Amino acid sequence: MQPTSSRPPRLPYIDVLRGFVIVLMALDHARDMFHDSGYAYDPLDASHTSIAVYLTRLATHLCAPTFVLLAGVSSWLQRGRGKSTRDLSAFLLQRGVWMIVLEATIVSFGWDFSMPYLILFQVIWGIGVAMIVLSGLVWLPQPLVCGIGVAIVAGHNLLDHVPVAAGSRLGVFWSIVHVGGQWPAGKSPVLIMTYPVLAWTGVIALGYGLGPVFVSAWRRRFFLIAGPVLLMSFVLLRWHNDYGDPNPWVAGPSLKVTLMHFFFVQKYPPSLMYLCLTLGFTFLLAALFDSWQARITQFFREFGRVPLFAYVLHLYLLHAADVMALFVTGRSVAASLGQNRKSFFAPEQLAGSGFPLPVVYAVWLGIVLLLYPLCRYWSDMKARNRSWWMSYL
Repeated sequence: MQPTSSRPPRLPYIDVLRGFVIVLMALDHARDMFHDSGYAYDPLDASHTSIAVYLTRLATHLCAPTFVLLAGVSSWLQRGRGKSTRDLSAFLLQRGVWMIVLEATIVSFGWDFSMPYLILFQVIWGIGVAMIVLSGLVWLPQPLVCGIGVAIVAGHNLLDHVPVAAGSRLGVFWSIVHVGGQWPAGKSPVLIMTYPVLAWTGVIALGYGLGPVFVSAWRRRFFLIAGPVLLMSFVLLRWHNDYGDPNPWVAGPSLKVTLMHFFFVQKYPPSLMYLCLTLGFTFLLAALFDSWQARITQFFREFGRVPLFAYVLHLYLLHAADVMALFVTGRSVAASLGQNRKSFFAPEQLAGSGFPLPVVYAVWLGIVLLLYPLCRYWSDMKARNRSWWMSYL
């Protein structure tokens, strides 16, 4: 697979797709902070949730796999624009370390609004570590990197039942690589990792390996084939219940409950079925946004041009809005301070702090509309300022 030109241009549809999932991600985080499904129950648990909450959460599953895949694609595009292997490797290593530091400091504090805060290693950490690994993989031929990505995505669930003693040195390593965990153990950890790195490394390698496809003249045909193939793979794997997700589905008392069980696949860490389902829709959306230009796609594009800025800022805006909402409605503002730690270890302290789902959607829309001009301003400033450090923001 070869790109159609030696220096691929910036592709608007990639920014649109990235911006779309940023807006979708803001909905999930608004639900986390404002709705009781953020602390009282799993929004995908059919025994507790409603169909509206279930669908709200299920739709936002799309975000992380799309972010990570496009991080790989963007890395290949930098090479296509003339960056040497040495420079690309150094950039990915430095940016990966920067994102881990950012996750451990500014992002984690944005979730908690308290000191000491709980360090939460989520998608920014996952992308950071995957970039560090990719900084080594870029020295390999691009088809080989693609093959490594496919092998990890398809095969990592084979490791689900590998016996590793918790608390041992190997157990700590295994937690980082495949299962996630907390340190130290108990009810007062300093750090929780929900994004173990193996599967996400596979996704970023897959994105890098597919980079030439994203600039090819036949990319839409590929997207319209790959999307349905992945979705059909999900249906077949899930139907047989043999491999690809550690939590088999069971028939419920009604068709609705059965379907809710069927689509309740594991995100932490992402199972093969989860990635087939989400990346299948990612490819279909890529085909859609590559062929559709409208005001709404231009709206999404502004977020996608400055994804890290949008990610960090939206957390602080949402959390500030939660504090204000609790204050205005006469509830304890303390519920929003140390919220992350409480949701994991003392959810009873958050009782009564949730708002109805329509409020969640109203807050989400308000935050997105507030975020839009800020992202546009930052995007314009980055376009005017070509300083090297701007590439890290």
